[in-house]
Amino acid sequence: MARQISSRKPKHLGYTLRTLLSYLGRHKFLLLAVAVLVTISALANLLGTYMIRPLVNNLATGGVEALLRGVALTALIYLAGALAAWGYTQTMVKAAQKVLFDIRRDLFAHLQKLPLHFFDTRRHGDVMSYFTNDVDTISDALNNSFAMVIQSFIQVVGTLTMLFILNWRLTLVVAVCYVVMFLYIRYSGKRSKAYYNKQQAALGDLDGYIEEMVAGQKLVKVFNHEEENLRRFREKNESLRKAGTGAQGYAATMIPAVVSISYFNYAIVAALGGYMAMRGMTDVGSLASYLVFVRQAALPINQFTQQSNFMLAALAGAERVFEAMDQPPEVDEGQVRMEKRDGGWVWRKPDGSAVPLRGDVRFEDVTFGYDAGHPILKDISLFAKPGQKIAFVGSTGAGKTTITNLINRFYDVQKGRVIYDGIDVKDIRKDDLRRSLGMVLQDTHLFTGTIADNIRFGKLDATMEEVEQAAKIANADSFIRRLPQGYETMVTADGANLSQGQRQLLAIARAAVADPPVLILDEATSSIDTRTEALIEKGMDQLMEGRTVFVIAHRLSTVRNADAIMVLEHGRIVERGSHEDLLAQQGEYYQLYHGMFELS
Repeated sequence: MARQISSRKPKHLGYTLRTLLSYLGRHKFLLLAVAVLVTISALANLLGTYMIRPLVNNLATGGVEALLRGVALTALIYLAGALAAWGYTQTMVKAAQKVLFDIRRDLFAHLQKLPLHFFDTRRHGDVMSYFTNDVDTISDALNNSFAMVIQSFIQVVGTLTMLFILNWRLTLVVAVCYVVMFLYIRYSGKRSKAYYNKQQAALGDLDGYIEEMVAGQKLVKVFNHEEENLRRFREKNESLRKAGTGAQGYAATMIPAVVSISYFNYAIVAALGGYMAMRGMTDVGSLASYLVFVRQAALPINQFTQQSNFMLAALAGAERVFEAMDQPPEVDEGQVRMEKRDGGWVWRKPDGSAVPLRGDVRFEDVTFGYDAGHPILKDISLFAKPGQKIAFVGSTGAGKTTITNLINRFYDVQKGRVIYDGIDVKDIRKDDLRRSLGMVLQDTHLFTGTIADNIRFGKLDATMEEVEQAAKIANADSFIRRLPQGYETMVTADGANLSQGQRQLLAIARAAVADPPVLILDEATSSIDTRTEALIEKGMDQLMEGRTVFVIAHRLSTVRNADAIMVLEHGRIVERGSHEDLLAQQGEYYQLYHGMFELS
């Protein structure tokens, strides 16, 4: 993904700056060294320029020896400045990388603690841009702008001070030109900032669109959507061009305007200074040094102006990062823990009592909606006894997957309770709750690593023997052994080198190695052909034996042997019973069974 360059002004400048300074403060000794070296470099530049005065004045009275001493001293001053500049650039690189390391570490650690709702309401590209675009803008500012801004500020203040020392009368003219420069910079800055938000919004929209189109290239080609995609891309790209032109147009005039004003200022000061020298109001050495200072005055102002845009971009990026880090983490008030005892698992309550982990799951009058005022589930009551297989069927949006999300406590119910072995799931620590659940999703996600690593994701300390046993349960062992490196075959690009059915088998093996008492199969076999499904049916039966299983499935064969089938419509359970009982009722399930080969 291409890195975005944002020039958006941060909305909460004070808070963002304080937070960023707190990260800088963790490495205050390195930054103190940078500040000292920057000051030495800036002062050496000022003092070197001031040395023109004694050099010129001593030409007539001191002779060649005095000239050589003056040149040598000036050379030493500039050498000290050059060494200081080299020192602060190297030190700043180290400090910047340490700060960025801290920010990335804290950001990633915090994202791991955020609720699923945070990721459900944001595009993946937006989340990724925290680590790419936003952190990179901070990196650019710290590496290139932080020290430069300090140096430019010292040079501006130092130059004005030296100008007053050398000739306060001429400096009044220079001060007027300085005021004009800053007024124009302020004017251009305000006008350009009006476009910055539009630019950032257009950039984010374009980035998200590109990500979606790249991820969906197969569909794009299947439906011959290339021309339409290109048309929409051009529209979004044109919006970004217009916003970017407006944002950068005024900013781009700042440096030429400052240079032009400085030239005009130099011409006036040179003419007035020459007149004053002829009248004996100043010496030639002072005038020569003065004119060099005036000529150099535009440089730090230009640098300060240019770097201020990078600093604003960095603060805007930092604001996005810190806003993400300020998102409230997933709430976990649970105190009941899962512990191993006598070869089995128990729930350990705060009072020390233990409840056997059996896999008894119950919903009591549960109402839930992802958005307030729009309930997905309405007064749902159901129970699954240990070892039972419960299937959910119904149309898309009926609430089947939502029920499994509540068991995992990805979301909390707004009304009612979800009970697990007689304990409200809100009272169970989320890590322990989810450790007791195995889940196989329709959209299989594999990680970069070996086949064994991906199966072991279900149990990080699983032995190779356990990994192979889990693969055999899922009937994945045979195809794995036919791969070039068997279990050590590398999986890349989310399993692009495997078929959809093979990826699904690995997901099932991953759940098998976890050996959970409760298993959730969310359309787990929908991507597997009939022959492959037949191969794993026996293994799945073995996997589900003795476990409470919740199944959301398209295939009638998966639903038919369930202990109980729940038919959901519009967030309510409209029918429940075994396959034979529901067919006998000739209701909603009967219509589904006779009306289609697959349940939706």
